[in-house]
Amino acid sequence: MPEQPWVDYYETLQLSPSADRETIERVYRLLAKRYHPDNDVTGDADLFNEVRSAYEILTDPDSRAAYDASYERDRSEQWQVFRQDTADSNRSDDQRLFHAVLSLLYIQRRRDPDNAGLAPSHLERMLAVPREHLDFPLWYLKKRNYVEVLENGLLAISVDGVDKLGSGDLALPADRLLPDSTAVRRGAGDQRDPRALPDPTHSG
Repeated sequence: MPEQPWVDYYETLQLSPSADRETIERVYRLLAKRYHPDNDVTGDADLFNEVRSAYEILTDPDSRAAYDASYERDRSEQWQVFRQDTADSNRSDDQRLFHAVLSLLYIQRRRDPDNAGLAPSHLERMLAVPREHLDFPLWYLKKRNYVEVLENGLLAISVDGVDKLGSGDLALPADRLLPDSTAVRRGAGDQRDPRALPDPTHSG
């Protein structure tokens, strides 16, 4: 049997790895209500299944313990775009960082256009680079209006950023491109009847 793609369940639920069960329950209900197939406006069966799978893993103590044990290693393997020792001040490395940041923010925007956004600390972990190497790229991308700061303080790609990313100006070799996390998660979706869990639309 082929190995299942690794999935960042904390990212799926938009949670910190330190989130407690009560927080996981609360966020799950909000996201499940949004993506439930019965929701005619924002319903999405695939996203609902992703959210439910994350909920099942992270609310079972044994499953979560096993998942957390490999979390840092697997996340690094999934998202590392370039070696940390190449992140210096030369222009080619800056270009890689510009592309990497915009790529991650683009993926986030594609997943949920109206609720897109990542914290700088999240970018730091996903790219496996220290924060000081992101200060200049984030400053530049914000000044060029390729990245915007949302009301909640998170960073999101702008329309100009989407156009810039697709222009070819930031093109990288194929082995430097980020994987599409949405596609990865699509392959890992649970195909059981989404109504098998208690109704997430219930407010209790």
